[in-house]
Amino acid sequence: MPSDTVGNGALVPLTGDLPTVYPLHHGLASSICSLSISWSRGNTLHLSLFSATAAKVVEVKLTSEDPEIPDVHWRRIAYGSVAPFALLQSRRSSISALLKTPSPYHSDWWENVLQYSKEIGSLLGVSKLPPSPIIDDSKTIVKRDEEPTSLKAAWELIEIFYVDKQSQSWLPERLVDWLADYDSLFTSTHETIHGKLVDFQKELINIQVIEDDPRYWELLSSALSVGWLDIVVKMLRLHGSYQLDQLSNRELENGLVETVATLISKMPRFHPESVGKLGECYKSKPDFIKSWEKWRSQITKLDCSPFWIQCDNQQTVEGLRNLLQIMLGNTDSLCMATCYWIELYISHFLYIRPFTMGIESMCSLAQKCIQLKPQSNTHRLAGLMVGILEENTEVVLAECSREFGPWLVAHAIELLTAGSEQAEVLLHEQRYNLGGISIVELHRLVYAQILSSHALTWQIAPIYLSSCVKQGMGLLENLLYRQSIQHNNVLLKNIEICRLYELDHISSNIMKIAGVYHWKHGHKGAGVFWLQQAQDSSCLDRIAQQLFDSVGKSISDESFKQWEGMIELLGSESKPAGGLEFLHKYRDFKKSLQKVSVGKSTEIARQAVGSLMLLMKNPSTPQRFWLPLLYDSLKLLNWKDCPLLGVSETNLLLNKLQDLSLAKLRPYYTEPSLPPDALSSIRLALATNLGRAILDE
Repeated sequence: MPSDTVGNGALVPLTGDLPTVYPLHHGLASSICSLSISWSRGNTLHLSLFSATAAKVVEVKLTSEDPEIPDVHWRRIAYGSVAPFALLQSRRSSISALLKTPSPYHSDWWENVLQYSKEIGSLLGVSKLPPSPIIDDSKTIVKRDEEPTSLKAAWELIEIFYVDKQSQSWLPERLVDWLADYDSLFTSTHETIHGKLVDFQKELINIQVIEDDPRYWELLSSALSVGWLDIVVKMLRLHGSYQLDQLSNRELENGLVETVATLISKMPRFHPESVGKLGECYKSKPDFIKSWEKWRSQITKLDCSPFWIQCDNQQTVEGLRNLLQIMLGNTDSLCMATCYWIELYISHFLYIRPFTMGIESMCSLAQKCIQLKPQSNTHRLAGLMVGILEENTEVVLAECSREFGPWLVAHAIELLTAGSEQAEVLLHEQRYNLGGISIVELHRLVYAQILSSHALTWQIAPIYLSSCVKQGMGLLENLLYRQSIQHNNVLLKNIEICRLYELDHISSNIMKIAGVYHWKHGHKGAGVFWLQQAQDSSCLDRIAQQLFDSVGKSISDESFKQWEGMIELLGSESKPAGGLEFLHKYRDFKKSLQKVSVGKSTEIARQAVGSLMLLMKNPSTPQRFWLPLLYDSLKLLNWKDCPLLGVSETNLLLNKLQDLSLAKLRPYYTEPSLPPDALSSIRLALATNLGRAILDE
């Protein structure tokens, strides 16, 4: 990222928020005189503390990840969310190109976002709880198939309000279902109906006469107030009047209990399907209103029934009539039955404002419920819900960022813009105070930075960086350059990422770096391979120079054997490989000489001469090796059957000898390690061959 676009050269723009203070428990008795700080694995710091008499290393974790979700599951979420995110970005680009507008917002876009949301939501559930027994326990009130998490609750809450347009008509019922799934999460900050039910269930086995326990009726009212009809009916059936030995004596009381239970199980719900729950569901609003009014009239009629006076058990009468008041929408009863404002809020939609559709006046009702049920400690989900009800996109983003971390913000932005072109413009517009990038790009960069800092997740950071138009590709290049080239798997992954994003120049540079690294660390073959892949002829020339110096002044068979493997690496075909091309051709020449020494075929000898001439004509053949090559070829030059070199070829070699005579006058000439009579033997052989060639021609 260019330093002139972002203040202080930071990887991402810094906000004006106060820095986080981390407690440091080092345990050193004396005062600290020296401190060393270094990055460790992931988002952790290693602090080396030194005092006058002792020293200690402390690791400080700088992540704000949800403590409800273990690190392993976080990585599963990170990897699992890549495919849905990438697919949605691809669809966004396709639609933008089709509509020829910068925004993909249109009437059907929310369907793509809803599919994306469902795929992401399926990743957020944690490990399943132990399976339920095959035989249902009548005293098991609260059941859980999956341990809820605040992250999944937040995701579903955003989906309900921003994405799922089909459920806008029965939004209150969606909130009822949401609270039933996640009410237990609020137990960490204050009392909840779910928490009270769990506590009561633990003591249920020790209660002899359940209807005489005040908590029984209190919990019945509480569960009914938030629409947990299954729990209420099941608890009512635990009433003592249902016992076989009590039916004859308590027939009237049992009739009242069963009547109330039947009314509760028949409660009209404005919901497309029952999903195995009690209540009569209606898809059309007129049918729902008609059934609701009929149901309410039945409750009013029962409330005025003379049977209440005839019942002897006063506690049962009071408890049942309080349930009727809940269903009749008595505000005081609802306020007493609920524990905090969200539960009271849900109860209003069920019994006071059952015909509410959409988000109309929902914010003012929430403020009223907060006033009626003030809390000293606010749960993070409650803060998020307030921001959503206020329809303030920036507040919702701030709550997500502060309470749930960068992952949620980076992925939930797509949900926030699904139903609002205004939100789309707000979050995608370029902002001067952010260095010319948008809010969307900022949060993706922050999340990508976190992924990049961990060895197990850096590979998926490019997906998010590539979606950042302004500064993403620059940061992607920095990320790729920072990866280790020591490990082959990481290097191959790096090159594959370069290929996917068409970063050929980055890939070439990385392969050059890898080649130089391996060569310097003694991995000669790997070094040459990567430099060849990078097509770095200049570096290969320098390596060839080092290689020739290592071979020595003579290129004899003994000194050449140690480089045989590297020459094999160059392949069977002659191809440009810097100065190393000479060694490849010399390898072929040596093989031809070996064949000549074994047999006396003139055809084989001519092939060897051909290899010699290729070497002598090739400009990549170092001058100091001309004389050793000719000395190795004396047998060819003195071939008895016929001259193997023509006049022109012999003259070429004589000219090479003349050039060598001039080269000896230079101060840096290196004399090859050959016998003293080598030069004269070569000249005599060439002169003899020239005479024979002239006679043949």
